[in-house]
Amino acid sequence: MLTAQEIAKSIISEFQSREDLITNLKLQKLLYYVQGWHLGLFGEPLFAEDFEAWVHGPVIPDIYHSYKKYKWSPIVEETKKPNLEPKIDKHIIDVLDEYGMETGWALERRTHLEKPWILARGGLPPTEECIELITKESMRSFFKELSHG
Repeated sequence: MLTAQEIAKSIISEFQSREDLITNLKLQKLLYYVQGWHLGLFGEPLFAEDFEAWVHGPVIPDIYHSYKKYKWSPIVEETKKPNLEPKIDKHIIDVLDEYGMETGWALERRTHLEKPWILARGGLPPTEECIELITKESMRSFFKELSHG
């Protein structure tokens, strides 16, 4: 199984190859959609790490800490794309083509309307701190339903 860090590097390097910018906020949300759609379409996770239901949407803490030095600025360190299987590359590109044009803020708002983040927060107000896990099962179910809609 791949790691979230490998997928994050793939996303960052893809944005860099497009001469586009990506922030930590946007990276987190795109990781969430890459994982969610993989769960929904193929029934299995792409990587093992779990997302937490933070105030600004789904976050993998280790990835957040890897890039937190950039704060709200774009990630500018040159990132080498990992060697992934072609079908995984295609999946990532498909998700980026669908969601990558949206801002990090727009993606955050989108995740706040979706069942996996809402369920994990268990009724907490959107601005209250939370580190509850977003289950892979809730993501699989949600994205599977979306794929049939």
